[in-house]
Amino acid sequence: MKKKLILSFLALTFLGCSSDDDNENQIQCEFDTLISAEQFKNAPSDQLLISDLKIENNCLKISFSSGGCDGSSWELKLIDAGEVQESDPPQRNLRLSLKNEELCLAIVNRELSFDISNLQLEGNRVQLNFANSDQRILYEY
Repeated sequence: MKKKLILSFLALTFLGCSSDDDNENQIQCEFDTLISAEQFKNAPSDQLLISDLKIENNCLKISFSSGGCDGSSWELKLIDAGEVQESDPPQRNLRLSLKNEELCLAIVNRELSFDISNLQLEGNRVQLNFANSDQRILYEY
């Protein structure tokens, strides 16, 4: 009887645990992506240079630089214009908005990640174009 109880307990323990690998494979994005025609047009647009775009799961990682001291006071938003261009693949226009009031002359490089799952359309891909850069990237899901 004791042996069956111990075996039952061990079986439940192993079957009830989630794998740490599942948690390690989930990427947490730092910020959400806004969809707003008004903010796309009117949000701050201080100068920045986008150097690289990468998508991992539903996170868009944007590497960029701007002038400043250390970037700690920067306010950033990734904003979608709220319109879809019907093409193959369909396209969305985005803008990385920066409010930068730092007065230092250093060039500061940063990488931020944004959850872009709310940009998905019917089908399995969408082209993301950046209005304040010549960068674009294909988002496949």
